Amino acid sequence: MVVRRRPGGRGFTLVEVIISGVILVICAGVLLTLTSQALSMHRRGEEKVVAAALLDELLGRVLTEGAEDFGLIYSNQGPCDAPFQNWEYSVDIDNAVGIDPFKVNVVVTSPIGNPYECATLVAPRLGEDPNPVRSPEEPVDREERWAEINEMMEGF
Repeated sequence: MVVRRRPGGRGFTLVEVIISGVILVICAGVLLTLTSQALSMHRRGEEKVVAAALLDELLGRVLTEGAEDFGLIYSNQGPCDAPFQNWEYSVDIDNAVGIDPFKVNVVVTSPIGNPYECATLVAPRLGEDPNPVRSPEEPVDREERWAEINEMMEGF
């Protein structure tokens, strides 16, 4: 038995290969675009995490040292501590009147110039020593406290 081929049979296979090649190139282009967007989003996410940590550290210093004394101990602006010395910070503390809280605004700026800002209120220290001891007078027995909490929860 002899199999006859049509004259256009080979051309149809070549068209299929060309179409599948074009589809493959389009898919590769989409994959590269998605990968570059994912890397860009990852870099922005890392930058935001570092900014949040630096903001938290600076606000923690203001709270620990007191809004009144922060400017005496630390500079209100400049480069952050190592290993983030390429980041800049600025701390603005508005004076409190009487028992009103201090308005604290902290801005950190990334190496590429993106600013991140956080504002909060800090209560003034009234009648306390400038730097009071902030540790408990008696050691805390955590196991006993946990047992008390469990006993209270069993009643509910």
